[in-house]
Amino acid sequence: MAKDKARYFTFLLYPESIPEDWEMKLELIGVPIAVSPLHDKDLSEVDGQKYKKAHYHVIYVAKNPVTADSVRKKIKQILGTNSIAMVQIVVQNMENMYLYLTHESKDAIAKNKVKYSKKDIKLINNFDVDRYITLDVEEKDDMFNDVCDLIDEHGLANIRELRRFIKLHGLEYGLPSMKVVNSVLRSHTGLIRLYFDAVYQERRYGRSDVDTKTGEIKE
Repeated sequence: MAKDKARYFTFLLYPESIPEDWEMKLELIGVPIAVSPLHDKDLSEVDGQKYKKAHYHVIYVAKNPVTADSVRKKIKQILGTNSIAMVQIVVQNMENMYLYLTHESKDAIAKNKVKYSKKDIKLINNFDVDRYITLDVEEKDDMFNDVCDLIDEHGLANIRELRRFIKLHGLEYGLPSMKVVNSVLRSHTGLIRLYFDAVYQERRYGRSDVDTKTGEIKE
């Protein structure tokens, strides 16, 4: 039987089984890669009192569709035969997989997993998760409606205020980066303009309880 092929993969690396120059060796592969902070505080799901073996989560973007076996062999060749484990095709969306690097994905939050710092994520060969986020028509409609709700509920009067709000609070509302939001709003500029104009008119003629720095309604 033919083995499944894909471009997006995830796997684990164990620090004690990889060479000191492992980051440089990964860079030489020439494909976009994202490496999580070192997960050294994960508790066992079987025995919640014991820590799991320290590891890195890795997202690997192949140039063309390949099998998980080919990715495994390539990493073993450059980092060692015991370096890699659990090579899997990313079947969930890439945004969620990227959030899992720091345990900020919905499933990780639901399981109360310890969070790691975003600043410790290593991005190799210009990895940019926004390039790999794909939305179907229904997801785009849902995101657009969520943005309209934010504009209305938080009194956001223009795109700059929306941008600042999403940068500060986007994750709380399940929104990706502004780059992805822009791609959704691009085909609805007329309606978005009406929402902004309504907030502006209300602010100018009927309200004085708006924080001009964040665009939010004051308590």
